Amino acid sequence: MLKRRLAILMTTALVLSGCADEPEPTAPAAATPASISGSVPGPAPASAAPPKSTRATPRPSVTKKPVKALPKPGNPAGRAKLPTEARPVDSSKPDRTIGTGTAASCTSAAVVKAVAKGGVITFDCGPEPVTITMTATAKVRNTSSTVVLDGGGRVTLSGAGKRRILYQNTCDEAQAWTTSHCDDQATPRLTVQNLAFTQGNSTGVTAEGGGGGAIFARGGRLTVINSRFTGNRCDRTGPDLGGAAVRALDQSGDRPVYVAGSTFTGGVCSNGAALSSIGVSWTVLNSVFTGNAAVGRGANPARGGTPGGGSGGAIYLDGNTFTLTLDGTVIRDNKAAEGGGAVFFVSNDRTGRLRIRNSTLRDNPSAGFETAGLPGIFYLGQGKPSVSGSTLRK
Repeated sequence: MLKRRLAILMTTALVLSGCADEPEPTAPAAATPASISGSVPGPAPASAAPPKSTRATPRPSVTKKPVKALPKPGNPAGRAKLPTEARPVDSSKPDRTIGTGTAASCTSAAVVKAVAKGGVITFDCGPEPVTITMTATAKVRNTSSTVVLDGGGRVTLSGAGKRRILYQNTCDEAQAWTTSHCDDQATPRLTVQNLAFTQGNSTGVTAEGGGGGAIFARGGRLTVINSRFTGNRCDRTGPDLGGAAVRALDQSGDRPVYVAGSTFTGGVCSNGAALSSIGVSWTVLNSVFTGNAAVGRGANPARGGTPGGGSGGAIYLDGNTFTLTLDGTVIRDNKAAEGGGAVFFVSNDRTGRLRIRNSTLRDNPSAGFETAGLPGIFYLGQGKPSVSGSTLRK
């Protein structure tokens, strides 16, 4: 009996001793592969390391080095609707590519060769913006139906202050005559897009009346999209030449030159320090003109004893039947030594029309003359200009 009581007492003591050593409950450990799969692991030995979490260690995200681009041109606040003809051409499958992935591979000679061959042309000059200094003018051959030059927002073509950059002329025999009516033929259709032009200079070039420091285009069609023109030049005197950036003549079917989402700044010429033409219509959408100067003297026709010029600080248009449409466009801080600090518009037979919509023209002084009630504009055309949703002020 005594032995039985002693056994009971010893058993009770052992039970009480086990309870006293049991640890306090803790938060559940992170799931291990075994517990995720449904099995229950046994207790780890006292000397074993605590189970490791199966959560993957976060890896730093790999950020690709961004491809740099030139400043975006045009008026970001412009809301003009773009017709099909003023939208960028699809260049995802080019006919030819200038460059092989490095800046050094993008040369003047490569540009000249590609433009002469025509088609859709793109650039592969590496991830950084690149300036290609032209040692010769790139000339469009009239046997090309289409020439699209797409800089991808990273390419600048420079005339280095010495030469015109790009030339098209359907009436130039050296570029091949393809029709008997060179002044009105449908091709070539030249489009420049996502490209910059700087320091083009046509000073001293007298063929076709001169002008067109960056681009000269006669015949076929010209379109300018999402491009920037800076510091271009043409002759400083002359009654009817102009277009430090662009000079256009004889567009096919009298269709307008479209200019969309583009910027023109720092141009200097006798007239039209950005755009100039004779008898050509223009539709200018969501674009910006600033800091351009028409520096000629004597107007047109030239006053006695003067060389003529000095009109259209930004835009100079002359001829008979043509139109100018400005929509979603800003023209500011341009100047003319004679008339039209912003726009000089003269339709000789008074059939031309000027339309200004949702645009701002301000601070464009005309040192000589402008039309009453139209600050910065000299206008002779059919009736009064159509102005809506726009601001015109000195």
